[in-house]
Amino acid sequence: MAKLKKLKPVFDWAEVVADETDWAALSPVALRNLLFQMYLVRRFEQNLLELKKNNLIHGPVHTSIGQEAVAVGTMAALRRTDGIGGTHRAHHQYLTKACSFHLAPEFDAVTDELPAALKQAMATLLAEIMGLDAGCCRGRGGSMHLCDPTIGVLGTNAIVGGGIPLAAGAAFSEKYRKSGNVVVSFFGDGATNQGAFHEALNLAGLWKLPVIYVLENNGYAVATSLAESSAVTELSVRAAGYGMTGRVVDGNNVLAVKAAITEAAQALRGGDAPPVFIEMKTYRDFHHAGDIPGSAFGYRSREEEQEWKQRDPVETFKRDLLARGFLTAAQDAQLQQRVAGIVVEATGTCVEAGAIKTSLLPAPSSIAEGLRGSGAEFAGVAFTEPGDVPGERKKMKYVEAIAAVTGRWLENDPAVFVLGEEVGHMTGGPYLATKGLAKRFPGRVLDTPISEAGFCGLAGGAAMNGLRPVVEIMFPDFALVAADQLFNQIGKLRHMYGGRKVEMPVVVRTRIAVGCGYGGQHSMDPTALFALFSGWRIVVPSTAADYVGLFNTAMRCNDPVLIVEHHEQYNQVGEVPENLDYHIPFGKARLMTTGSDVTVLTHSFATTLVTQAAAELAAEGISVEAVDLRTVSMPDIDYALIGKSFAKTGSLVIVEQSPASNSIGARIGYECQRRFFDQLDGPIATVTAADIPTPVSKWAEAASLPSLEQIKATIRQAATRQL
Repeated sequence: MAKLKKLKPVFDWAEVVADETDWAALSPVALRNLLFQMYLVRRFEQNLLELKKNNLIHGPVHTSIGQEAVAVGTMAALRRTDGIGGTHRAHHQYLTKACSFHLAPEFDAVTDELPAALKQAMATLLAEIMGLDAGCCRGRGGSMHLCDPTIGVLGTNAIVGGGIPLAAGAAFSEKYRKSGNVVVSFFGDGATNQGAFHEALNLAGLWKLPVIYVLENNGYAVATSLAESSAVTELSVRAAGYGMTGRVVDGNNVLAVKAAITEAAQALRGGDAPPVFIEMKTYRDFHHAGDIPGSAFGYRSREEEQEWKQRDPVETFKRDLLARGFLTAAQDAQLQQRVAGIVVEATGTCVEAGAIKTSLLPAPSSIAEGLRGSGAEFAGVAFTEPGDVPGERKKMKYVEAIAAVTGRWLENDPAVFVLGEEVGHMTGGPYLATKGLAKRFPGRVLDTPISEAGFCGLAGGAAMNGLRPVVEIMFPDFALVAADQLFNQIGKLRHMYGGRKVEMPVVVRTRIAVGCGYGGQHSMDPTALFALFSGWRIVVPSTAADYVGLFNTAMRCNDPVLIVEHHEQYNQVGEVPENLDYHIPFGKARLMTTGSDVTVLTHSFATTLVTQAAAELAAEGISVEAVDLRTVSMPDIDYALIGKSFAKTGSLVIVEQSPASNSIGARIGYECQRRFFDQLDGPIATVTAADIPTPVSKWAEAASLPSLEQIKATIRQAATRQL
């Protein structure tokens, strides 16, 4: 019988308890300032509940009443330049971050006038919660999605756990720039069961990012208790799995919170300490949203609520201040009166005579503004087709062009970095698309764990904070693993946060492996999936020269861009200008052949098949105008060129290698018939792969893909009007 040798985990885990030294470290003025902020948060949120009752707030209101000490104590320990990210329950964090940013250290809450900038921040926060154009996100985010990078609020998030990878990315950017700043990521106990939580913490621990993970453990994820959702009762032990420091704190004790954050921030500012996971045990007074207690829904008892009421953070801190002589009853009354007046004043900026000020309503014409950048980043750029670039040409494989132009950006822009699975191994990944780059640019070509949600989210957070990541997703199907980060986060946040303060310059590269025998889970064409989300631009270069020009445009763009590559093209050789610094604009298609009988739209490797089909059909007397779309995001389709071609041919065929249910042809065809109906001589035809997952069998896979003969037959029918 084998013997068991017990092992002890190497884990720095402790409870932080405030003592007399924490009281002695703060002046009476500073202590009263903490109480003032707790009063301010509570009164502000009580006011929100009144506004909600009066139907002046649309959507949910998740209050932090009972959790004020977590936010106040945290912000008291941070620098103005530190950043925070939060969840759907984040009014307290936004408001206290504004306080820490705008209030001077010597601010006396009893006597000093509140700075105008802080009053404006409160008004801006309230306007956002009420859905008004004057809000920090122009009313698009509401209560759950708050963002103001100017004061360090990097963004709050309504997807449980969704903002945790973004915070890791923000912390990555701070370490990358050696700023000395830290990032605090707030989340609830429910988030610790999300995959994004685990992937992000693993990356943060692996790369020793300056991030403090603050778990506001109020015991419930909506109505599901901790005992029902987690196999461990002390959630901070999860820090052990990621090489982090673990701390437990009474989240209702503002000085204990401050002490824990101070310790963590000081350690992280050195640059190479592990992240810190702090579990702050607290309680929300009401149900998930609104002002009804949880006991009314039966998942909490009144006795439990009453027990926590005795530990109310605002009341207990006030009692301690009074007992220690740091606060008089008169001063307390004055603080509460001042806070009430401040909240009334803030409300008056949005409400008049019991109704929302109509002058603050978003204009219907403005609702799409900021979905994409203004294009200002392209000022001075001379867009050029590869054939018009002056200078010498050289023969280059498609895959060599990927590595060459990526290296060019790493040379020229220190904000650029590359990450993905195996991008630095095997001299440049399994397909050499990053060949030699890890050696040339140490620390900027980063091999990641197999955690697409984690590293895609990290890239998003880094991009929001001034870096320009290039992300390789090894196979497009793996984008589904990272769907929340790619679509709910990267694709939406720019617009959701108001379209003015946040940019998202993420470039994602991925390779279609159709024809390689990888089967149904490694062969997806991602264009139709990404085209469902309006925030993404999608380019599909079909030649090495086009790759360079479109990559340059993607890297300069402040919107997220997907670059779709195809394995069959990697070894195709083409002529590329020696000077790689040229740009091909988004939304400009390329004529591959000219003709008068039928227009054929295509992209990716299907361009090779269509070009061959056009050449063979020419011998039959059929004249084909073949168009390589190059840009396939729906708002960027080159309908100007398509319209000119239609005027000549009156007939349209769309050719793709993707299955019909995962193709963009039908959407493009609908738009073409809508725009050019009077010029159509017959139905629009589409050629796609069989509507099945791609088989592994070489013969079955070949049978599932559009063949040259099938493409020719469809074009022949369209040209002779026999569809």
